[in-house]
Parts: sequence; structure tokens; C-alpha cells
Amino acid sequence: MITRLSLGAVGLAGLAYGAWLLLGTGWSNIVAAVEWLAGGVLLHDGVVAPLSIVVAALALRVVPSSVRARVAAAAIVIGTTATQALPLFDRPGAKPDNPTLLPRDYVTGWLVIVALVVVVSAALVLLDRVRARRS
Repeated sequence: MITRLSLGAVGLAGLAYGAWLLLGTGWSNIVAAVEWLAGGVLLHDGVVAPLSIVVAALALRVVPSSVRARVAAAAIVIGTTATQALPLFDRPGAKPDNPTLLPRDYVTGWLVIVALVVVVSAALVLLDRVRARRS
């Protein structure tokens, strides 16, 4: 209980500090932050969540029940990394005179992560099958 209260207090302190910093940036930045946050909620609720439900419903029909947990975990990791990587794919803010801004090939990096997740998930499915046959 003390740990939860302590973590909650730290979280509230961080929230208060962030709000204080935001309030010090001026009205136009506050409005931009609210618009950005509202846009994220609308994008999630209007696009991401319904798309996830459709994909999950289709997967239930196609994916065998023995591997559904592994497929679901892989989908969550891939989806989460995609939401972080997609804004960087078109390299906003990159400048030719400053190569240190967005210096990586983010599409390739994300594809490597996707490949690793698929390979690890497939290896875990195979490991599950080997364990099931042994027992």
C-alpha cells in the first residue's frame, strides 16, 4: 500500500511539474497541446480501436487457438512500436544542414523490430509445441 501511494505521489508530482512547465510556455502552446491530445484520442477511438477489433475478429477465425496468445502478444508489440515509429517515417523536422536531426532510417529500424518480433514469436510457438509433445 505504501509503495502504491508513493508511486502515486511521484506521478502526481510529475504531472504537476509538467502542467507548470506547459503553463509557462504561453497560450498558443497550451492550445496546440490540447489539440494534439484531443487528436490522439480521436485517432485512437475513431481509427485504431475499431481497426484492432476488426483485425482481432478476423484473427480469431484464422489463427489456431493454440497460438492465439503468441500472435496477440506479437500484434501488441508491433502495433505499439508502429505508433511510436510512424510519425518519424517521413522525417519531419529533418534538415540538410543538420544531419544530427533524425539521423536514422526509421522505416528500416521498425521493419527490423517487426522481423525480430515475428521470429521470436514463431520460435516460442515451436518451443510450446515441443514442450506439449514431451508432456
